[in-house]
Amino acid sequence: MLTRRNLLWSSCAAAAYPVIALAETCGSELSKDGQHSILMLNAACGDAQHTNVFEPPILFAQPGDTVTFLPTDAGHNTASKRGMIPDGAEPWNSSLDVAHTIELTVPGIYGYICVPHYEMGMVGLIVVGDAVNYESARRVRHPGKARQVFRDLLAEVEQPA
Repeated sequence: MLTRRNLLWSSCAAAAYPVIALAETCGSELSKDGQHSILMLNAACGDAQHTNVFEPPILFAQPGDTVTFLPTDAGHNTASKRGMIPDGAEPWNSSLDVAHTIELTVPGIYGYICVPHYEMGMVGLIVVGDAVNYESARRVRHPGKARQVFRDLLAEVEQPA
């Protein structure tokens, strides 16, 4: 029988399901045997105040590895940031809400963005082998919050000698 109490409990359970699924996704293994995943999220894992993020925000990989960007939440895409990928690397620009896989063939820093949320700081880095294009990537200008997020991410990258 449908009572207010049953309706309330079923509504609470339905509302909690995406959070549980997201927590399991965020806590799962995102890299294995040269195949990596980056989640496109409306909120950071464990921090709902930090919105529109890639998880992880920085990924260290090796030449020949692949990365799949997963549209865990709707409204996101991934695109390489001009001036922030190594010479000879293939640029990309995915459609919204579509998984997109890239192969990392050239060593260096790959900066990427979510086009709709770029100014809001939805950006990330992939470091493949040595960060040979560190200086050129550091000099690229960014709008809004993306400027500080890229600055913070680049601070975590070891500069080549």
